[in-house]
Amino acid sequence: MDAPAESYQQGFHRRWGHLRRARVRALAWLLDAPDLLDAHDPLWAGRIATLDPVTPELADWLARLDRDPTALDEALGAKVHTRLGLYAEKLMAFYFAQHGRLVAHSLQVRASANDTIGEFDFLLDDGPDGLEHIEFATKFYLLDGDGGGQGDGAAQDWQLNALVGPNLADSLGRKMRKVFERQLNLGGHPAAQALLPRPVARARALVKGWLFYPAGSWPAMRGIAAGHCRGFWCALDEIDSLAGEEFLMLPRLQWLAPFRAASATWMLNRAQLHAELSAQFETVPAPVLVAVVRHTAELIEEVERGFIVPNDWRERAAARRVLKAAS
Repeated sequence: MDAPAESYQQGFHRRWGHLRRARVRALAWLLDAPDLLDAHDPLWAGRIATLDPVTPELADWLARLDRDPTALDEALGAKVHTRLGLYAEKLMAFYFAQHGRLVAHSLQVRASANDTIGEFDFLLDDGPDGLEHIEFATKFYLLDGDGGGQGDGAAQDWQLNALVGPNLADSLGRKMRKVFERQLNLGGHPAAQALLPRPVARARALVKGWLFYPAGSWPAMRGIAAGHCRGFWCALDEIDSLAGEEFLMLPRLQWLAPFRAASATWMLNRAQLHAELSAQFETVPAPVLVAVVRHTAELIEEVERGFIVPNDWRERAAARRVLKAAS
């Protein structure tokens, strides 16, 4: 009988369990995690970027950074980050800069002082051909419904509208439509060309993240990489069905890499988790990312993860679908 497949968390702990610092573990995840989107799917017309596989040399560099994170700490600065996307962007900017490819990061393009056209996430040295424009995103989406692509216009064709953000304000289809129709075309704008030291030779999107599915159902979806990072979602009143007995409510800046630490004071049992979330949902009815953890004498490590949503989240998601269909 075949051995059960290794989960993403198990593989990450095996490859990167020697890294102790959360920032370095997050960077290792960004560099090593599978892409969210399938770069080879014709849907994306060759405009999805992917990073090279982690080499032994890169793994050694991460290990040295874990031992002495001074350069990384200086690059991130003393300011406490609250936006996960900005935190991930700064980590990637550090990586590109350290490896000699970064030409510009967060370069704004303005037609005038009060008219911003857009912003380049990254401009990278692409050799003699010029520059590569990379639009970078780290996204966390829940599958609402069956993934059948309900919704509006071009996003319906991509069958990605059913992947929605925890707050229901965004979908993967809408996000990628904006990236393709607006952001990746920025290099052709006259105002951008006046800023560039060299022409943009190619523009692609690099998308990392996690997708979350109800009841462990993982339907194949067009454009989504088969090996992407995934988890579950369930309503608050369904948490008795979760495997495991110890849980962590993950702070936003801990959403990237699977959690691992020598100790944690905020572990909860099932009853405590229900009570904490019930109280939180009364004032902030937004889904919460929770890690199911394994606790030994030496460490706490994530086994799986998922969003716990308020009990009315399905109804709010359904109302959103009706509103989008009518607009």
